[in-house]
Amino acid sequence: MKPIRYSLRVLSQLLSYPEAGVRQQWPELWPVLDEEAALSPARRTELQALATHLSRLDPMDAEARYVETFDRGRATCLHLFEHVHGDSRDRGPAMIDLTKTYEQSGLYLAPEELPDHLCVVLEFASTQTPEVAKAFLGEMAHILNAIFSALLKRESPYAVVLAAVLELAGHRAQAVAIAVDESLDESWSEPEAFDGCSTRGQARPGDAQPMHFVRKTSTQSSGVTP
Repeated sequence: MKPIRYSLRVLSQLLSYPEAGVRQQWPELWPVLDEEAALSPARRTELQALATHLSRLDPMDAEARYVETFDRGRATCLHLFEHVHGDSRDRGPAMIDLTKTYEQSGLYLAPEELPDHLCVVLEFASTQTPEVAKAFLGEMAHILNAIFSALLKRESPYAVVLAAVLELAGHRAQAVAIAVDESLDESWSEPEAFDGCSTRGQARPGDAQPMHFVRKTSTQSSGVTP
């Protein structure tokens, strides 16, 4: 199977907060993508166009757009367990389990890093064999597609990065219906007194939790333009 290690790391860089140090590294990414050739030529062109677009923005504008895109609404949040568990009590144990998975492979997170952030997930996947990495990411395809669709709905150029992640996972980037977005501040608000428990972002009792990291085969990906 074709290596995907460096392509995963490039995508992690593109989804990182675009501070000056990160932006300065972008010109060095394209030879890496082209040499590994894990992504289709069309997808690599889209990613380079995204980086060019962001590089031309005023640095503060690029950073503000990143925050507005990924930190102001649940639908585009890059913390994957936010889409699975929301603010339910199941999120804590899931975080611990994922951290243990990383540590078993020799990856230890800095205190400020959360294990379910997509950049961290991509970095971990890059340390695995292509088969394990594809299966690991493939189990998250429904979440990745949801984020991809929400970015499309917002007409965000970052949608091409999610499409690329799905391509490396062996899945097609498919738009799905997205409900009206809810800000994270609203989704984390406490219910009114005597008004019952809020179930927003929580699974119904007895529902299966959809994120399980096991190996399986996947279908091929297809193109999308920003």
